Amino acid sequence: MSAALRVQGLSAGHHGLLAVRDLSFEVEAGTVLALLGPNGAGKSTTLLAIVGALRRAAGEVTASGRVLGRRVEENARAGVTLVPDDRGVFHRLTVAENLRLARNPGGLESVLTDFPRLRALWSRRCGLLSGGEQQMLALAKALLQQPKVLLVDELSLGLAPRAAGELMPILRRQVDERGLALVLVEQHVDLALSIADRAAVLHHGRIALMDDAAALREDRPRIEDAYFGRSPQDRGDPSPHRRG
Repeated sequence: MSAALRVQGLSAGHHGLLAVRDLSFEVEAGTVLALLGPNGAGKSTTLLAIVGALRRAAGEVTASGRVLGRRVEENARAGVTLVPDDRGVFHRLTVAENLRLARNPGGLESVLTDFPRLRALWSRRCGLLSGGEQQMLALAKALLQQPKVLLVDELSLGLAPRAAGELMPILRRQVDERGLALVLVEQHVDLALSIADRAAVLHHGRIALMDDAAALREDRPRIEDAYFGRSPQDRGDPSPHRRG
């Protein structure tokens, strides 16, 4: 059985400078991969390159065995959808108008059941919503496209901790109920690990660490080592227990 998402040898960057180098990973349907790492590690670049919003310098991306091209629209039709860090919603349009842009009215009732607060905000312009409400709208809009692979860039960015904490379990439930493969880029490590099955830490555009999220929740020093590109010996651990 092929992975819902397979990234092989991906290299990409901006203005001729590679931010991601020879990156490879897989995500199975119904699972969450958290992409962690410091600012500038290449996390957002990875997501943009997967969906075709950023040119890939090398490598191949496949979704359910289908090779993804370099056009965002084509990849969306193949079932790969990105919620960008700016949320991708239109501030001058109402909640209703933003959702109608997804062009899948048949799934609207299900999405409103998942995000019931949007019903009360139906006629409000997006620019008047709180950050948490805008993120709900962005997720609802993405789910209306019925993706097989969902990429979410910095869900908690600009949100109060409580708002972010409310959204994470909703996102996990979508993965479980819809059988989505989710790649979650997140600066808030604890929030990401709370819903992830596996996690990868990027450092200078490469995977410095990948393991089960449960193992990493119990071993935060390993994450810190990967963030800063250091070995356990650098913190005085003479016999580290290393995994995957």
